[in-house]
Amino acid sequence: MKRLQFTTDINAPREKVWDALWQDQNYRKWTSVFAPTSYYITDWKEGGKIQFLSGDGTGMYSTIEKMQRPDFMFFKHIGEMKEGKEQPLNESTKSWTGSMENYTLKEANSVTTLSVDIDVTDDHVESFANIFPKALQLVKELAEAK
Repeated sequence: MKRLQFTTDINAPREKVWDALWQDQNYRKWTSVFAPTSYYITDWKEGGKIQFLSGDGTGMYSTIEKMQRPDFMFFKHIGEMKEGKEQPLNESTKSWTGSMENYTLKEANSVTTLSVDIDVTDDHVESFANIFPKALQLVKELAEAK
């Protein structure tokens, strides 16, 4: 498991960047680089569950470990989803269960620095290194839109 970090400066207040990340329609846009039909199901409560899904009901389920709007959102990934159902842990998921995905927003002089720290298995490092900057560019475009 490796921890990757991605950072971008966005010419918008934290609240606008937060909304670009987590409002449903915005989330669907920036995560489309990972899967074209990405969406989530959650109640947005700290300690609660969140399901990250694609249109066919595959994806993963996680917990919202810590959340303080508009400063940070930390997810702990647990297991896989298939056909919209949480799957029991298997050998594959045991290799990444407990991994973290953390979003931190810091604002200074009307510029928000968005940092994402994500734990990935060795076989996904190259993929995430290529795709995550594209996703953050979309977040930047959404937040900076007038």
